[in-house]
Amino acid sequence: MSAHIERIAKLASPPGSAVTAPPGLWLLRLGSDRALLVDKRALLAALALCSCLLAASVLSLCLGSVALTPAQVLPALIGKGDAMAIFVVQELRLARVAAGILTGAAFAVAGCLMQTLARNRLATPGIIGIDNGATAFAVASVVGIGVSIAPPALALVGAATATALAFGLAGGAGTRGYRFIVAGIGVGAIFGAGTQFMLARVAIDVANAAYPWTVGSLNARSGSAVATLAAGLAVGMTGALALSRALNVLRFSDSVALGLGIRVKACRYAALALAVLLSALAVAVAGPVGLVGLMGPEIARHLSSRRGVPIVSSALAGALVMVLADLAGRLILAPVEVPVGIITAVVGGPYLLWILIRKPAVA
Repeated sequence: MSAHIERIAKLASPPGSAVTAPPGLWLLRLGSDRALLVDKRALLAALALCSCLLAASVLSLCLGSVALTPAQVLPALIGKGDAMAIFVVQELRLARVAAGILTGAAFAVAGCLMQTLARNRLATPGIIGIDNGATAFAVASVVGIGVSIAPPALALVGAATATALAFGLAGGAGTRGYRFIVAGIGVGAIFGAGTQFMLARVAIDVANAAYPWTVGSLNARSGSAVATLAAGLAVGMTGALALSRALNVLRFSDSVALGLGIRVKACRYAALALAVLLSALAVAVAGPVGLVGLMGPEIARHLSSRRGVPIVSSALAGALVMVLADLAGRLILAPVEVPVGIITAVVGGPYLLWILIRKPAVA
């Protein structure tokens, strides 16, 4: 939604003249010389996704081995009602839902930023190796001496390392074109092999402790990691929204962006840094659930208009996908839990294949 909001510093029309919004936009005046152009479709899409996310969150709090009704869940959120309902909601399910919302939003916003920079729908953190780099370092923090040592910090180092390697191997192509994607796939494969090697060399108990970072899971997530992700997501969303206008222009050629006064390199590096930050912190909480970074932005683009980069809608769509995938993993084979990363892979894998084999639309 906010990615489709353009600020008008000075209304170009003469004083006293009537100003109308272009088709599909709302004109909101902010004083005598300022206004906002709000994309109607983007706003409605964001509201619809927000409503669906709220419904999915309540459903996730209700369903499980102990079934609750919304009438039991809502009071339990503020510590009122049945003691069992309060325990189930606040101690077992609420943190899990919060982790799903935060990680899904972080993965999707990171994917949206990477796709915009590369002008390619396949350029998501999970595909170009950022998630695998973060996973390898997070696993190393666990298997190194058998206890976890700040996985979020090491995941951030791993994501930055993977990005630097992919960027360097891409050479002059930078974040543009398939060369960057192929380099990222190769870097990701190396980090993935390193993760498997580390797990094969340690005791089974230590390997089990690191297992959630290899498949993606929201079960028993660390409160400190979730809090760190919440802070990082706030920073990432603020930065992405601040860059949204420049990112809209970066969808065109660099010469066009430069002609419009956009600092192309600075914008690109800032967006890349935000994508690395969000991916690393999300991996530190949930593991490499990378296909959310592909599905979230795609859902947002289909629902929103194509006037801009759907930052907010991508975050909401990614959060919705993550919450629903986690709920499906808990219910499909209950009481056996299927990790959320497996659910998203089953759903997102065919979608990725469809993107690869479909014929591009002709303008």
